[in-house]
Amino acid sequence: MNLEAAAAYAERHGLEALLVQREDETLFERYAAGLGAHKPHALYSGTKSFWGPVALAAEEDGLLSLDEPVGATFASWNAGLKARVTLRQLLALTSGIGFGGLGSAVPSYEKALAVELKNQPGAVFTYSGIPLQVFGAVLAEKLGPRNLTPHEYLQSRVLDRAAVKVGSWRTLASGTKPLPTGAFVAATEWAKYGRFVLATPSLATCFAGSSVNPKYGLGWWLGSDGVAYASGSGGQALYLIPNERAVVVKFGRSSSYKHDAFLKRLLTGG
Repeated sequence: MNLEAAAAYAERHGLEALLVQREDETLFERYAAGLGAHKPHALYSGTKSFWGPVALAAEEDGLLSLDEPVGATFASWNAGLKARVTLRQLLALTSGIGFGGLGSAVPSYEKALAVELKNQPGAVFTYSGIPLQVFGAVLAEKLGPRNLTPHEYLQSRVLDRAAVKVGSWRTLASGTKPLPTGAFVAATEWAKYGRFVLATPSLATCFAGSSVNPKYGLGWWLGSDGVAYASGSGGQALYLIPNERAVVVKFGRSSSYKHDAFLKRLLTGG
């Protein structure tokens, strides 16, 4: 890996933190003034990367099946196009729900469930936060008998096993925490999460693209040579690089930052 070339590109695009680890070894780290390895930083849509592993854990626990319809939990989704929407499609952003629900516009579970579809389920990939909120509504219902929220289940079932601590979460007006965004996590903690995911073969389903978008799995973008990454607004990223047994955390504040350009420099020096 060409760490200096990648860092130079990131520096030109509002770099706030860059941490590269191979297993337990730190290969490179650089932080902007006032930031550091242990200061929580907004992940924005990088938060989506948590929910594929959560869904697989819930499937393993017998709480749900990825291919069950939303209508199995909410009767209002048993008619029309909504009757065909599965939990897998929600996580893969192919449910037919239109663009929206990002940033400060994340709807409550109730409002997300009331949204009408824009497309046939399974026919179009649409980047949106609303499908994650629908998934959250389903998961909350499934977890009701256990007196757990989706975020409590995430912590106990996934993050605790990775020894990862979230600094804080946004809270919606409804009093719940959002699924598509909202986590604040330190660079070292997100790197631990990346190492955990990389070392857990049972999470491979998260990195299988859909027929309508082979470059997006369950909350993760898929690059070449097995590289996968979580992505958030402003240049937030968690890269998993299996061939190098490495993870890369990158925090930033630039709309001009491009993942492909960073990865090209990192992996080839070009």
